Amino acid sequence: MANKDLYEILGVSKTANDAEIKSAYRKLALKWHPDKHKGDKQAEEKFKEINEAYSVLSDKQKRQQYDTFGSTGGPQGFSGAGGFSGFDFGDAGGFADIFESFFGGGMRGSSRSSSQKQVNKRGNDIESDIVLDFEEAVFGVEKDLLITKASKCENCDGTGAEKGSKIVDCKECDGKGEVTTIKNTILGQMRSSRTCNYCNGEGKMPENRCRVCHGTSRVRKSEKISVKVPAGVDNGSVIRVSQKGEAGIKGGPSGDLYLNITVKPSKEFYREGTSIYSEYELPIAFAVLGTQIEVNTLYGKTKIKIPSATQEGTIFKLSGKGVSRIDNGKKGDHFVKIRVKIPKKLSKKEKQLFEELAKES
Repeated sequence: MANKDLYEILGVSKTANDAEIKSAYRKLALKWHPDKHKGDKQAEEKFKEINEAYSVLSDKQKRQQYDTFGSTGGPQGFSGAGGFSGFDFGDAGGFADIFESFFGGGMRGSSRSSSQKQVNKRGNDIESDIVLDFEEAVFGVEKDLLITKASKCENCDGTGAEKGSKIVDCKECDGKGEVTTIKNTILGQMRSSRTCNYCNGEGKMPENRCRVCHGTSRVRKSEKISVKVPAGVDNGSVIRVSQKGEAGIKGGPSGDLYLNITVKPSKEFYREGTSIYSEYELPIAFAVLGTQIEVNTLYGKTKIKIPSATQEGTIFKLSGKGVSRIDNGKKGDHFVKIRVKIPKKLSKKEKQLFEELAKES
């Protein structure tokens, strides 16, 4: 991925902030997730590419290195620069280690601090879609969802170690998480440090890795999650379910689950925010003379008194018969629009009465 633009991979500008980068990553990760493209090697590579780009651009230090040098590895040495071609700077570890060698650690901390991020790391946030019936969105509901994600390995309880195996200092780095080498240069001895590849910079390792997760502390599986959807959610609402995202690494906290809400339309009611709208067909005679009708609401039937001479399109408000607000539980109103029903066919008696009414008018 050395020749590819990481910003272009995520589809963001070089001035994008952390939130924009995270949002772009989420959308692309959901689009190219291997579970949606089983057996598609191209999709797998695309998914890996997206994750690699995000791992660099979401880390301030790595992003700064990438913006400066075009990679996260820092300068690639000075071979070929006048007078220095006879010395090996290929593993000098970047400017941080060069300054450390001569000034006692003035720019120290890059390799160890980045490796420490892998220990007890928080799990990723994940997204899922949920479809609700109209009434479920109004009154709230509890739903069971099947989510495929990185979950804590039950065999090792998230430690990465096989049962009965101890966590010990890494033999390669003596528990430091990094390996230091000393090289002779024209400037004298130069010390460089790199992340220990054996323990991935953790400094600790299990005597025997877990046979199920192979020491990663997590396994990918489908997990049943019970979610309580609050009353009043609407189309486009997003619900955050705390700590129901992917499990953390080596005992780190879990990420969160974000649910994107889609609400099915109702055959009888129309909703705008916390307000509910419906229509009622009223025979013309009752519109003229007045009557009492019974209408359906979200909370059952209720009666409305219709005065005489009610016109087409008249709206009656039923206070407190709408949808509850999520923040304070206060209910909106229900508005009933009157449609005056004119008969398509008249009986002989009806025709006679309307003719008399016409003469009277």
